[in-house]
Amino acid sequence: MTVFVRDGTDLLLTVRLTPGSTKEGIGGVWTDEKGAEWLSARVRAVPEKGKANAALVALLAKWLDWPRSAISLESGDTNRLKRLRIKGGGERLSLARLSAIIGERVEAS
Repeated sequence: MTVFVRDGTDLLLTVRLTPGSTKEGIGGVWTDEKGAEWLSARVRAVPEKGKANAALVALLAKWLDWPRSAISLESGDTNRLKRLRIKGGGERLSLARLSAIIGERVEAS
């Protein structure tokens, strides 16, 4: 699974967001036409005035047990496909641990 990469002391996470869902959660990996993998996420918030993006950050913070203030949207503000930066994640979240967290959460959903 390559939905994340290390960037110095940070991690970059690629996510395909579905806003306005009836249920919130992380589940599965979506592959685009170029073969890039994106972690699938759903939030209840609507895509207006950044509400869905804020809900995604909150969901990821809870999901990864990471401070919300350390997760920021790097690209995809008005797009379903987003890249998020997890500040300090490259140092404190090992890639093996992140892979395990993603694997556990994806299998459970």
